[in-house]
Amino acid sequence: MTYMNIPYGIWEKSDIPLCNFISIWKVQANDSYQVSKGEGFNAPGLFITYKGEGTLSQSTDRYKLHAGSYFFVQEAIPSTYRCQNDDWKFYFLDFNSLDMPHFLQLPVCEVVSTGKLTEAIQLCERMIDNLIAQPTGYAYSANMLLQEVLLLFAREQSIADTFRHTELNNILIYMHKNIDKPFRIDELVKKSGLSRTSFFKRFRSITGLSPSSYILKLKLESAKASLDTTNMSVKEIASSLHFYDEFHFSKLFKRSYGLSPSAFRRLKNSGQQHVTL
Repeated sequence: MTYMNIPYGIWEKSDIPLCNFISIWKVQANDSYQVSKGEGFNAPGLFITYKGEGTLSQSTDRYKLHAGSYFFVQEAIPSTYRCQNDDWKFYFLDFNSLDMPHFLQLPVCEVVSTGKLTEAIQLCERMIDNLIAQPTGYAYSANMLLQEVLLLFAREQSIADTFRHTELNNILIYMHKNIDKPFRIDELVKKSGLSRTSFFKRFRSITGLSPSSYILKLKLESAKASLDTTNMSVKEIASSLHFYDEFHFSKLFKRSYGLSPSAFRRLKNSGQQHVTL
């Protein structure tokens, strides 16, 4: 017996700003290193310091860029930066706009310590390797890798992720990929490694639903996809998703979507594809 996975996509309409990569520098500096930009940077940029320390002055502000930190600079602000203590190693990436960092709520003109330095270095080195070798699509790859760097830091900074209880990510993925199996809540609790009380509390904080209600929602979404894209009978769909019987399935489907499974299929087959249920 087959079943349909539910569709996954970005359903909320929003313009997501992206950065256009310009260049990346890998700098290994000593005390002789000093750069002055009287008219400021030509474009926004990102310092990622992986060893030693440097100082950056912008207008009247002065910052210490230490190992294990990153710093977003704005363009068109008079700036000077130099090595401290004869050892400063950093990457500098510049790009067209700060719209994406702002959208991701990344701090600008603020020294931020990061625990993601190793991953950031790997992304920067991949970027440099691609720009040297120039394989097919290397420019596209540079933009993608830049955005991966920004996402890496954004996810680390995100307050939402702090409270997301990521130990349940694997549980949610398991549920979505096994819609056709009968679920036992106690098995999910055991998989999570949490107490039953913590599991239920954290699950609801993430999904807004109890585990059983979430499972039912998944199964009904899968059923809706099957009605829309297959010729499986209502009885076959109910059986494949482990509903008690087709009558029980039909009752739950109508309660959720306002139409019986058969009526939903007829509506779709009639060509009225833009009805939202």
